[in-house]
Amino acid sequence: MYLDVFDRNAFGTNCWLIAADGAAGAVVVDPGFEPASVHAMLDSAGKHASGVLLTHAHADHAMQAGAFAGEDLPVWIHPADAVAFRDPDAWANGSGTPLTPVKDLRTFDDGDVLRLGGGIAVEVLHTPGHTPGSCCFRVEGDALIFSGDLVFAGTVGRSDFANSDPAAMRRSLERFMTLPDELDVLPGHGPRTTIARERATNPFLVGTG
Repeated sequence: MYLDVFDRNAFGTNCWLIAADGAAGAVVVDPGFEPASVHAMLDSAGKHASGVLLTHAHADHAMQAGAFAGEDLPVWIHPADAVAFRDPDAWANGSGTPLTPVKDLRTFDDGDVLRLGGGIAVEVLHTPGHTPGSCCFRVEGDALIFSGDLVFAGTVGRSDFANSDPAAMRRSLERFMTLPDELDVLPGHGPRTTIARERATNPFLVGTG
């Protein structure tokens, strides 16, 4: 499997790049910054982007998704956060940071399995709380999940933003911790971890699930 990460930004946001062995197309998760640099990483690996997934619509994850995608590449996001592109005032996050418009914005729902190229299939888990449309993406056939800003190594995401929901966040964390221990967790910030490690050591998750 091809797996790489671009995190060169002031927020330390992880933009993940993934493709199956031998596949030319790659799925790109959360290209919030420096679209030219992310494309250059793909070029150097002999890959090209075949689709963009957004875990949520905060600017550090989504601000440059439209610029990265250009005219032809689809960008996928949950409907509850797609509002951030179409009507930022209605989304009511309060960040005041505009997102680059997306030409081909598409939506998914909980339980959908997306086949975006790159030889991989991704199952959508709607995990609201951090934002209304926050999602995780589990890669079928490989023991890994992109957790966005739900779970990090040793901590969890915030639920005190203007449109966050602490109760929904708790339910999402409980759902996350029903996943198998062997899953590698690729978070939106910081180093990768595992379900087992977070179950045993994360003070916000010990005893959950």
